[in-house]
Amino acid sequence: MNNRKKTAGYHPKLEAMIEYVYVLIGSAIVAIAFNMFLLPNRIASGGVSGISTILDSLFGFEPAYVQWMFNIPLFIAGLLLLGKQFGAKTLAGTIFLPFVVFLTNDYGAWTTDPLLGALFGGIGVGLGLGIVFRGKASTGGTDLAAQIINKYTGLTLGTCVAMIDGLIVLSAAIIFDIERGLYALISLYVTTKTIDLVQIGFGRSKMAMIITEKQSEVRECILNEIDRGVTKLSAYGGYTDNERPILMCVVDQTEFTKLKQLVKTIDPTAFVIVMDASEVLGEGFKRA
Repeated sequence: MNNRKKTAGYHPKLEAMIEYVYVLIGSAIVAIAFNMFLLPNRIASGGVSGISTILDSLFGFEPAYVQWMFNIPLFIAGLLLLGKQFGAKTLAGTIFLPFVVFLTNDYGAWTTDPLLGALFGGIGVGLGLGIVFRGKASTGGTDLAAQIINKYTGLTLGTCVAMIDGLIVLSAAIIFDIERGLYALISLYVTTKTIDLVQIGFGRSKMAMIITEKQSEVRECILNEIDRGVTKLSAYGGYTDNERPILMCVVDQTEFTKLKQLVKTIDPTAFVIVMDASEVLGEGFKRA
């Protein structure tokens, strides 16, 4: 039996239901941000929503219909060419997002300032997509197209996504004007950063790698004074070839100053390397 299923409090059906709720809420947020900020200001910041913005401006096509027209065939192509890895949750997002776009298309713009539209539209889309990703799904669209291109061309997935979104932004710059293309780039950047915030959170931790002659004292001090675990890594000096174990410790930002002071007090000559740890899972930190 899977160890996870043995864990007390784990309910597969409840977890699956929560993931569907994430997908629906996230898709709704993306749709509202699109209708309230991006579409009225003609900001085509990549993806199928960007294509629908361009086609709406050129031909007056209903954005929801355009999104269904692209999303559903891409989902079917993904199933046929990439396998059944997307599942019902991605299908739910693929269908529900344009549905909310259709329901909210008469609500009117919340701002007619293109810069505000780019910023808050990017935040809204990033927030919604981040929530969808937390539901272990996607909203389909050009992400599926990028995965198909990745499989059959050998280009990296990041390159494929950048190519598709870049072409959409370039098309917006040509069809509208250069300024709208620049606003689209701003919105795309804000979207990616917001997704990172939703996925990783605002909390930041620090990982310290400590090389010291007084490792026992430093280790005991970290364990007792800061109440954090320490991992001892085997290493050798590049010049002397002598064994120089490294103490690795992850602490909250609020604890980092205390860690530095403790190490400096015990061994002023200690060599300390500090790195940002964007997400730490486990005891004492965030649960997986």
